[in-house]
Amino acid sequence: MTSLIKKFAVSPAPVCVDLAACSKPNTNLLSNQLCTDLQLRHHSIRKSMEQRRYRTLEVRAVDAAQSFDFEAKQLQRLERQNKLKIGLVGFGNYGQFLAERIVRQGHTVLAYSRSDYTEVARMMNVQYFSDVDDFCEEHPEVILLCTSILSTEAVLKALPLQRLRRNTLFVDVLSVKEFPKNLLLQVLPADFDILCTHPMFGPQSGDGSWNGLPFVYERVRIGRGDHEIRCNKFLSIFAREGCRMVEMSCEEHDRHAASSQFITHTVGRILGKLGLNCTPINTRGYETLLDLVNNTCGDSFDLYYGLFMYNVNATEELDRLEIAFDSVKKQLFSQLHDVLRSQLFDRANVEEAMVNVNGMATGKETVSTRLVNFKEASESHSNGSLVQLNALDGNGASHQDITSPHDGARGFLQNLELNQYREKLLIPFSWMKLFSTRM
Repeated sequence: MTSLIKKFAVSPAPVCVDLAACSKPNTNLLSNQLCTDLQLRHHSIRKSMEQRRYRTLEVRAVDAAQSFDFEAKQLQRLERQNKLKIGLVGFGNYGQFLAERIVRQGHTVLAYSRSDYTEVARMMNVQYFSDVDDFCEEHPEVILLCTSILSTEAVLKALPLQRLRRNTLFVDVLSVKEFPKNLLLQVLPADFDILCTHPMFGPQSGDGSWNGLPFVYERVRIGRGDHEIRCNKFLSIFAREGCRMVEMSCEEHDRHAASSQFITHTVGRILGKLGLNCTPINTRGYETLLDLVNNTCGDSFDLYYGLFMYNVNATEELDRLEIAFDSVKKQLFSQLHDVLRSQLFDRANVEEAMVNVNGMATGKETVSTRLVNFKEASESHSNGSLVQLNALDGNGASHQDITSPHDGARGFLQNLELNQYREKLLIPFSWMKLFSTRM
């Protein structure tokens, strides 16, 4: 509101001037000069008074809107209408992660959790309640469930719903969607609104900006009028942070999540079991795997178990992953079998070569006999730690020099030449077992 400054001048005291006397002719030069000065002064004062009397108003300053201004009150009322009172059930790692952004946007945040987070909440400007009844009696407009998948049902059924307003909006942020959707529809009264969401990022992947990160949601049960406005206000929290808003049914979400999120966590945890470490020659692909291990293993195992337990599509994806891994193994072993076959299993050519080199094969162990010994030795050493075979060189000498550590093959079969000093087979036991079953 613009304030206008009016400047009013105080009128000077009237000046009595006898104009008639001054206008009379006077032979005295001094008297005439005095009369002229009085006339000039009178006209100057009169002109100045007229200018001040009819001076127009002009703006000298513009001040800020005060609290008593009508416009300021309307603006404050509009801001209050756009803000929500959101109650978080579960104030752990993920709940604090979401509360930080919600508070930053000016919303009122309440929190309730089984553990004591009083100091953490105070530092975050969040009202913390250790008693669930006191929490619900604050009548939050939105109840945001930030519990784990395994404890959601127990926590939801323990809430005193009768202490909440009958039009309260319930929102979940679980990584699976079909399970909480059915649970909320079953437990909550019909007057309560339900919004199922999944921010597909966490404290690790969402550290910093949320710009471009997917936020999946389904309006399961939203009333009309003010109910829709409140739902849109809540969704705008993530839209303002730059999230990519994706409206999708819970069933479709779980189908996509099983082939993306669950597989990602599974592969990350498998690689974590390998104990991968950083090396001086890391490639970009290897660093990506290390990041995957850090992101997935940083989450609790309950989250991973929940992705498997409460997603009906997870078992199928786990079977497909196992089949794909076996297919790759078979492809590798099949290629290796072809290489060894060309060197070991062409018996006719090998025995013919022995005859040509030594002139006769009588009294010497043939290749076929050595293959039988190869098979028997591989079957007898079931522990797979060390395989030893007796090989004969071209002169009939015995050498016990065919070993294979369990940590992997150090090479394939070296060139088999009958007249060479010795023969070496550096093959792991698992490969020998495979070849022996195919003989």
